[in-house]
Amino acid sequence: MKIYHGGYTVVKKPEILKSKFPKDFGDGFYCTKLEEQAVRWANRYDTAVVSVYEYLPENNLNVLVFEEMTEQWLDFIVDSRSGKKHDFDIVIGAMANDQIYNYISDFIDGVITREQFWVLAKFKYPTHQICFCTEKSLDVLQFVESKKIK
Repeated sequence: MKIYHGGYTVVKKPEILKSKFPKDFGDGFYCTKLEEQAVRWANRYDTAVVSVYEYLPENNLNVLVFEEMTEQWLDFIVDSRSGKKHDFDIVIGAMANDQIYNYISDFIDGVITREQFWVLAKFKYPTHQICFCTEKSLDVLQFVESKKIK
């Protein structure tokens, strides 16, 4: 399966990135199966580049997949965004975009209830992310090419 990483430079050799600001699935190297989404990620920068990889799943990795936005998905993102660590090599699921993250923050802060979160949390377009969380998980990626967007 082809997957995409949007950024400001070509990434031939992915690395696990530790962020000052916790992300949906914790520290890692984030990609998506949706090329349009990778383009949106890349377009945040003056120089926009999408790196393309072949993703070759292996059975010996600890993979967590969220097929849809569920209570477990919400709890996992709340934990990850709060800095809680996990033991998964790869985590796959929907992305909490900026608007959804605002709702998650409101939920964490007690401004809205869990039920109110689910009413508000409707995406305008599908999102998808794959977080490669460990060094060994990066072995399932093969760099294919890069595309300069702007």
